[in-house]
Amino acid sequence: MKIVVITGSPRRKGTSALLADEFIRGAKQAGHSLTRFDAAFEDIHPCRACDYCTTQKSGCVQQDALAPLLSQLVSAEMVVLVTPLYYFGMSAQIKTVIDRFYATNGKLMGNKKMILLATAEEKNLRAMEPLVLHCEAIMEYLGWHGAGKVLAVGCRVRKDIEKTDFPQQAYELGKSL
Repeated sequence: MKIVVITGSPRRKGTSALLADEFIRGAKQAGHSLTRFDAAFEDIHPCRACDYCTTQKSGCVQQDALAPLLSQLVSAEMVVLVTPLYYFGMSAQIKTVIDRFYATNGKLMGNKKMILLATAEEKNLRAMEPLVLHCEAIMEYLGWHGAGKVLAVGCRVRKDIEKTDFPQQAYELGKSL
């Protein structure tokens, strides 16, 4: 299966990066093809709402680091979103990528799977509900299907998550595909 993993944390060795690493390790062991896009470290720009993509039918007018990713997303069978929880939602970095899906909406809609990997300092799982609902709305709109999630609560810093089984859960989820 062709999988695109999109991370949204500005911390290269943070909590959500560990989940991404472990998921990828498991998915590779299962024989899947993976592309990783670390949004926080790429030159990407928010959607301009210029409608060039709909009026010109030639994709996004912006030719930044997202241009090749959007092509890979079209052919991907699964998309994995990996984000820390920021004010009960996804990080701005990953939201920027998702907003740019607009340029290829018609090509993205259909039979894809999506996984959510998220981390939060908050210990109460309820804090993740708005993020989960947002991701479910994205999947419903695009016609995608949920294939699992790991919601790592109580993980403010890397040493916190390393003491939990959340990295193992991410690994097992990747390996089970």
